[in-house]
Amino acid sequence: MKNVESVKLSPDATIRDALEIIDRGAMKIAVVVDEEGYLLGTITDGDIRRAILSGSNLDDTIEYIYFKSPTVIRPDTSRDAIINLCAINKIYQIPIVDETGRVIGIEILDRLLMPRQYPNKVILMVGGLGTRLRPLTENTPKPMLHVGGKPILHTIVERFASYGFTDIVMCVNYKSRMIKEYFGDGHRFGVHIEYVEEKERMGTAGALSLLPERPKDSFFVMNGDLLTSVNFEHMLEFHQANRATATMCVREYDFQVPFGVVNIEGAQIRSIVEKPVQRFFVNAGIYLLEPSCLDLVPKGQFYDMPTLFETLIEKDEKVVSFPLREYWLDIGRIEEYERANQEYDEVFDESEEK
Repeated sequence: MKNVESVKLSPDATIRDALEIIDRGAMKIAVVVDEEGYLLGTITDGDIRRAILSGSNLDDTIEYIYFKSPTVIRPDTSRDAIINLCAINKIYQIPIVDETGRVIGIEILDRLLMPRQYPNKVILMVGGLGTRLRPLTENTPKPMLHVGGKPILHTIVERFASYGFTDIVMCVNYKSRMIKEYFGDGHRFGVHIEYVEEKERMGTAGALSLLPERPKDSFFVMNGDLLTSVNFEHMLEFHQANRATATMCVREYDFQVPFGVVNIEGAQIRSIVEKPVQRFFVNAGIYLLEPSCLDLVPKGQFYDMPTLFETLIEKDEKVVSFPLREYWLDIGRIEEYERANQEYDEVFDESEEK
């Protein structure tokens, strides 16, 4: 996700201005925005050449030549979806816009097609008992339950590896031998895997105090019972662009009150809202942390990730949310496990072919 500030233009900029930006940068594109940063369109060398052939000169404005209906993506669009959009539309750059339509970056096809390797560690919390999934978990740890013909944890490892995150630590506890025997050192999955053994269950953050060495870079922490198609590269870039100490992936959750809600003031009824829908953002169990966060995790104690975030907020650290709009499913109950198996092929087959 390339920084876009250097390639922004207003619609009253000249063709000469656009040429300077396009020739100066490696992105070979400029984005046209209004005064508040909302995307109006894009302009490329091809657009300029066609305009000149039609009689325009370099001091004319770009108002009538820039492309006003560009293909755009959101920050959480997956790598595979972006590549597909580029192929379908025969384009090599796609602006990234936020939920309001402001342009926040540009994705470049060549960059997506290049194999990348990131130094950032991935810490997977895979020691849970999975009591709500019994009897399925009586002999199998929850992350090793098969969805789509392979363990949930297998898919998680593949997803991180596909984005170039190959340095993985698994925090294990319940039936850890099964996990270690399946993954080994990770070489057959194209990753390197180490294990941290929790002698007692330590919560979603407590095991971080057991890491053999402190990460040098921002690092992911993720629960091992999730299936998601989130773009991990974009999440890292979002975290870094915000200079955050901690980033939490959040998911919008709708809840419909099954009754008419009565709003009262004293004894007087002011209004009645029939079965209103309440919307919340909920914790999606995927995090990015700076190494300094480890200073707040108590040694050898049960400690949950929400508690760590609350402490960071109290200390006035930069704590941000990354809205997740791609596929996400927390496999905590039998019905969610069954749903995951029904949806798996549609969501993940295409990405695993790349």
